[in-house]
Amino acid sequence: MTVIEIPGSKSVTARALFLAAAAEGTTTLQRPLVSDDTEGFAEGLVRLGYRVERGPGSWRIEGRPAGPGVADADVFCRDGATTARFLPALAAVGHGTFRFDASAQMRRRPLAPLTRALQELGVDLVHEEAEGHHPLRIVASGIKGGELTLDAGQSSQYLTALLMLGPLTAEGLRITVTDLVSAPYIEITLAMMRSFGVEVAREGPVFTVPPGGYRSTAYPIEPDASTASYFFAAAAVTGREVTVPGLGTGALQGDLRFVEVLRRMGAVVRSTPSGTTVAGPDRLQGLTVNMRDISDTMPTLAAIAPYAAGPVRIEDVANTRVKECDRLEACAQNLRALGIDVATGPDWIEIRPGTPRPTPVATHGDHRIVMSFAVTGLRAPGISFDDPGCVRKTFPDFHRVFEALQRSWRGDGHRTG
Repeated sequence: MTVIEIPGSKSVTARALFLAAAAEGTTTLQRPLVSDDTEGFAEGLVRLGYRVERGPGSWRIEGRPAGPGVADADVFCRDGATTARFLPALAAVGHGTFRFDASAQMRRRPLAPLTRALQELGVDLVHEEAEGHHPLRIVASGIKGGELTLDAGQSSQYLTALLMLGPLTAEGLRITVTDLVSAPYIEITLAMMRSFGVEVAREGPVFTVPPGGYRSTAYPIEPDASTASYFFAAAAVTGREVTVPGLGTGALQGDLRFVEVLRRMGAVVRSTPSGTTVAGPDRLQGLTVNMRDISDTMPTLAAIAPYAAGPVRIEDVANTRVKECDRLEACAQNLRALGIDVATGPDWIEIRPGTPRPTPVATHGDHRIVMSFAVTGLRAPGISFDDPGCVRKTFPDFHRVFEALQRSWRGDGHRTG
């Protein structure tokens, strides 16, 4: 059995940074993810006048319930979608002029449902170039609150931003959601808000968020379930066994449900309160699976699908087309370049069994494409990447850890090549 220590969750770290900044008092985040995305979020908070102390293994944030501590700031959000979507909402509760911009990649990603909602709440927000995209400018004067109708069918982050904003408004928020993708991420948000002292009432598609603010706390960051998927998949395609401690039966993150997909394909999965273990079968079985709620793990499944005994069809993942790249199309193109038969539709991809041939993978600057196809490479030595360094977004040490895993498995009679 191989034990893999996974770095902290990007999703949990980003939410914790927002909640800590919004809370009364000083919050300590234990074992936060240190990556380009989270460093960018923390630096954005500093630009907005929040005090953030980043030490080894823990970060301390002094909260400001009234909003940013400066009256004027320019924030560059890098490639981070959570930074680009959460920080404007946080800044809007303060008083001052705040400008936000992002990388070319992030500028292409949509913001409109969130920024329209902020405008409906009375926020003076202007898109400085393309409507519904960065860059944008906010002239903030606090938010009264009220009722909203929101389409979160492209990204659950729109709803998360507004939910976390709610307690900072004068009267709270009542949000009616007409569509929602990646619903388990909302469960993360609600659970974390509860840890910071706020209980959101939910009745069907309606979320009622009370005013009153947050209280500071010491908050442990659990390992990243999306990142763990690559190591679970590695076990599945090599007939090996991998254990990830810290991601067990009480985990917040819905992406841990990826192991249930592997279970349906024949892997043995054991979950306890302290961690999860996946052991690969002699050969994976094909399946049809709806991955709407765990779409960040779609590329992981697509990358190992050629090794299944039958076709693998992944459905209801249209939102993966508006991530760091069009992930559905990127997976299809790369699999075809590897010699695999692939069919796609607007929201689905079907991959037939085959033997991948070594070829360069076009990453499109997307960390998840690199980490997913690294797993393919376990049984197709020679696969390379045009931008291997883009893993710094969420797991800067990925290549070293993954290579160490491969070295530990070589020469033991299992299928790693």
